[in-house]
Amino acid sequence: MRPHDKCQGLVIPFPPSPSLHTPSAHVERDALRDTYMDHTNYDKVAAADEEEAFSDNIESLISVGLHDDRDHHQYHGHADSLIHDEINPVLRTATSRSSIDLSLADIDIFRDDPAYEPPRWRRIIGQLWDTVSKPPNERRYIERLDKFILTYALLSYGLKSLDVSNISNAFVSGMQEDLHLYGQERNLFYSTYSAGYLLGSTPSQIIINRIRPSTWVPFCEFTWSILVGFLCAVRSAKQIYVLRFLIGLFESASYPAFAYILGSWYGPDELAKRMGVYDCAGYVANMLAGYLQAGIYATMNGVFGVAGWRWMFVIDGILGFPIAFWGYYCIPDFPNNTRARWLSTEDRELSLIRMKLLGRKEPRRLTVKRFIDMFFRSWRPWPFLISYTMLWTSGTSGYFNLWLKSLKIFSVEELNIIPTFGYALGLVSGFAFANLSDRTKYRWPWLFLATFFRFLGSLLLAIWDLPFGVIFFANMCSYLGEPVWSLLITWAAEEFQDDAELRGLLAAVGNTLGSFFMLWLPLLLFPTYQAPHYKLGYIFTTIFDVIDFAGLLAFLYFARKDRKRKDVIINKFGYAVNRDEYLQDIFELQNVPVDEYR
Repeated sequence: MRPHDKCQGLVIPFPPSPSLHTPSAHVERDALRDTYMDHTNYDKVAAADEEEAFSDNIESLISVGLHDDRDHHQYHGHADSLIHDEINPVLRTATSRSSIDLSLADIDIFRDDPAYEPPRWRRIIGQLWDTVSKPPNERRYIERLDKFILTYALLSYGLKSLDVSNISNAFVSGMQEDLHLYGQERNLFYSTYSAGYLLGSTPSQIIINRIRPSTWVPFCEFTWSILVGFLCAVRSAKQIYVLRFLIGLFESASYPAFAYILGSWYGPDELAKRMGVYDCAGYVANMLAGYLQAGIYATMNGVFGVAGWRWMFVIDGILGFPIAFWGYYCIPDFPNNTRARWLSTEDRELSLIRMKLLGRKEPRRLTVKRFIDMFFRSWRPWPFLISYTMLWTSGTSGYFNLWLKSLKIFSVEELNIIPTFGYALGLVSGFAFANLSDRTKYRWPWLFLATFFRFLGSLLLAIWDLPFGVIFFANMCSYLGEPVWSLLITWAAEEFQDDAELRGLLAAVGNTLGSFFMLWLPLLLFPTYQAPHYKLGYIFTTIFDVIDFAGLLAFLYFARKDRKRKDVIINKFGYAVNRDEYLQDIFELQNVPVDEYR
């Protein structure tokens, strides 16, 4: 038997801070220090428990395998903890190697009743949305985060997705004919947009390290709304190129910023669903875009002499202004520097403590040296970036409506509405995959499955000479695979939670690389005159999906390898954390010098 196997499952609750200076507290402190230094101390600690050397304030040392009803009742008598001085972290040994793992299962910083059992209806709905089945105080806190952070993120990202869809919908709803766009203009609209996105993504995340997100993101939103509104007045493709470039530049702040913010406030059973719902806002917006464009074309085409496709940009721009102003109030920045008015002082303290217990590091000042170390002296970001970039280049859903138009059997309204079924499918799969990911606490299996759907769709489209139903199914596969974005970002946020700046920059740098490839790849692989059968394009998207698989496998391998470092432990939430830094954070919460326990 390995030495640490003897005390596997040992639970050692900490006493409240006031008792740390009593004689009996010194007894416990010594015992705890000995346990930390030597895993063979189980018998000595158990003996101290049997001899009742601890005061009434200090709970006995209990082996998990030896719990009886009396011990269980005594333990939970102290479950309601105060924020500062009655947090009860526990130590248990790691099962995989001789390092200590910190288990926080018995910490209740929300002061909820430990015996709370949600009603049946809450348990049922809680299978879909975790907040519903949480204890009352914790539920109130998470619902408040959702009410402000998540709702603003959904509105903001949904509006951005609406604009992206509007370009495609407008093209098949009269723009092509009105502006005489019969060359590569449609692809160039996306290329110029990608150029702006490329130039803005990484600098925007660096700016967030200096300027609060609650200031920077709404400013970009406000400017973006003005630029989108100007699209209603364009008279040539060149004007659209300029506006699309600027729109991409200011829009680039949105997605990586919200991925960073969501990853700074939510826990492991919450984050994937929020990221999934965040992505689902794009599907809902794309669905609405089709119906809105169809409705506007049918009811407003020619009103005041303005074409129907132009009205959509007017509406899009107007909607952006109130959302931008709402962002100044909703965005809470980060737990360590928040000044959100909708968070009470206690909520702010809870947020900071909660992230420390998870092992999630606070943002620090980003320097050039740190940036170089992150991306050029470490393996860590590159498997993620390879996979993330392939997601940009392997998408095929944007060409679905061109195939439908080529069949010449659908009206303009039908061309806008039929693709919404794909977005509805993406909405369902996005939420389902995220929910299963949170429930199982595993990200990569569901990510691989979603990537397989994208691969299957590209493969079938590459074959092409297939019945109508199979081609339709192939296009639907692209929508089924949409959860890849939220799952990959959630996985990265958890694997890299020890470095807040790296978490924030990953999506931004990934967007930069993806935008770079999208500047020229569509022009080569998806030239407009080849629509709808892009022979070379669909072959390459299949290859890109294979590379995506390889990147995910590399990410999984290196992440597991990183967890085996001697200074790393796996906490109760499944997160890899630095042992000494994690101990320091936990002890600081009780104002106890960590040296006392070494």
